[in-house]
Amino acid sequence: MSSNNDPVAIPMLEKNPNDLPGMDSNDLNTLTGEAVLSFHNISYQEMVQIGSLFCKKTRVIEKLSNINGIMKPGLNAIMGPERGSRSLLLDVLAARKDPRGLSGDILINGKPRPANFKCTSGYVPQNDVVMHTVTVRENIEFAAALRLPMTITRDEKRRRVDEVLELLHLDHEANVQPRSKMLKKRTSIAMELVTEHPILFLDDPTTGLDLRTTTDVISVLRRMSMRGRTIIFSINHAQYSIFRFFNSLTLVSSGKVMFHGPAQEALEYFTSAGYEYDSHNNPADFFLDIINGGFSALLDTEEDSHNADKYKELSEKQHQVTQKLANMYVESDGYRDIRTELDLLLGERDTGRSSSLEEITCVTPFWYQLRWIICHLFKNTTNFLLVTVLQAIVPFILAMTMGTGFYFIRNDCAAAQISAGLLLLLTVFQCISNVSAGNLFLTDRNFFLHEHSSGYYSMPAYFFGKLLAVFVPESVLPSIIFTVMIFSIVGVHTDVKGFFTILFTMVMLAFSVRSLTLAVWSVENFRALPTLFVTIYFVLMLFFSGLSVYSGISVPGFSWIQYINIPHYGFTALLHNEFLGQNFCPEHKTAEISRCQNYVICTGEEFLMIQDIDLSSWGFWKNHVTLACIMIIFLSMSYVQLSPHKKVEVLRSKWRKFRQLFKEM
Repeated sequence: MSSNNDPVAIPMLEKNPNDLPGMDSNDLNTLTGEAVLSFHNISYQEMVQIGSLFCKKTRVIEKLSNINGIMKPGLNAIMGPERGSRSLLLDVLAARKDPRGLSGDILINGKPRPANFKCTSGYVPQNDVVMHTVTVRENIEFAAALRLPMTITRDEKRRRVDEVLELLHLDHEANVQPRSKMLKKRTSIAMELVTEHPILFLDDPTTGLDLRTTTDVISVLRRMSMRGRTIIFSINHAQYSIFRFFNSLTLVSSGKVMFHGPAQEALEYFTSAGYEYDSHNNPADFFLDIINGGFSALLDTEEDSHNADKYKELSEKQHQVTQKLANMYVESDGYRDIRTELDLLLGERDTGRSSSLEEITCVTPFWYQLRWIICHLFKNTTNFLLVTVLQAIVPFILAMTMGTGFYFIRNDCAAAQISAGLLLLLTVFQCISNVSAGNLFLTDRNFFLHEHSSGYYSMPAYFFGKLLAVFVPESVLPSIIFTVMIFSIVGVHTDVKGFFTILFTMVMLAFSVRSLTLAVWSVENFRALPTLFVTIYFVLMLFFSGLSVYSGISVPGFSWIQYINIPHYGFTALLHNEFLGQNFCPEHKTAEISRCQNYVICTGEEFLMIQDIDLSSWGFWKNHVTLACIMIIFLSMSYVQLSPHKKVEVLRSKWRKFRQLFKEM
């Protein structure tokens, strides 16, 4: 149960194009208009590993140092050099960084930032996470369906989508796939605008855009800010035509603040400090030149200097300039005014501090999320029928080759070995064709991290949606095609029940192989060579499986391999289904069989006993149970590694602390 004082969510902004809605800072739960974000004594540290592979050391680096400020409704720009801290500061304010490295207070209207702040605010990343294989409208509809409450009608959601399309001048390109950089950027912004959250963060929204598109984007953001929304964005460079619309400007470099206050007062602040401003210069360029230490570097360094340590000297001077500017700002009247306002907000906050643990909340139920994810992924699978046809070509060619080969090498003396060889080739193809399926979650990980953190869907909904929409079809369809072709062209002694049993075995084998590959790809330490690792494993396992078929014996000391041999379980199930009850020595072939010089296997049971295969029903079904257990184990590993919060690292950290305490006892 939440009390009225518990900060749970930031309600959506009520649009009022004529008047700015009022702000009630007494209770976060009653926030229906403006949102004021303040940050007090913010510092951020990151753990960095240095050294060689076998001698790594962990070092703590302070990325942000004692940063204070306030962001009110309007356009709040965070500007700094390319190598600076502007994006880091934006991500910290937007709760997009690991909270374990954060110290200080971030408040919303004087209240602690809620744990689900990422889900109740908008965020547009610099690398646009927009599916370019679906249309602009479909991307925005996906965001509206999952991020807007179920209480909003379908017509209202459609109206909001149309309004955002018109606002961003996307109405004429609504049915176009966003493949260009500019169209992706506008679509990414539209997906956040449709939710109408009171605070919107944008990481370098103008990067890679031309002047016209940049002007359109800033113009849209300005119109949204005039409706009472707090727009916070990082930017590297801004033309004067754009800069003049900024309400607030924050200049940061090397983790320190050089200036924070009204954008139109920044020029007077630096000129009064003794920096000369050329009237023909762009104010934004003027500020960046000061931050980069351009004046000091040009005036204090001789042009004809050929010192080898020139760049090191310039770096040291730039550091001195940064420290000087940071100290100058701390001693300024503007900083004292900001601190007075911040102290008032800090005094209004609750005595109890908010938890550092983040919470992902979704406004739609699990089954609704699952349905939309599956539909969206089906749309994203471009040319699905074409891909299926192409996948069918390889099985067809292989089936034709195998059928022709087995027709010419038919030999009554080795009929059992030839049939077993056919099933072994089925197993080989099924394993090798599914080895490359490990990047199922890796390719779309950026999409998942952004959408899950923003409250689109829960992690189980995404995981099962991905399995049902991609994992299952890509495993089942090729298995059906290949099995049907093999049995049609080659011909195998089995009935209808046996055919579907073999098909089921092929599908279970495909699931197990893909699950192993997914688990290996999901482990970060193995991502450099996952395919090689999995390929070597299956080559070795298939070698041992084939060795037992043609030699009838196993390698001494390696009998335990069958327990970790995934192909072994599928191959054994195929042999059990095909050979049980089969006779390779009928009476009318007695003369042919009598000419065979070596020992001839006449019954399927005899062959199975030579292979040490249990002839009972459990001897068949235990292979499928094992494959199912393998699939569940590896999919569970993939699910744990998929977590953006790295639950595995948390468990490892707790285990290390436990061992340390145990040693001290």
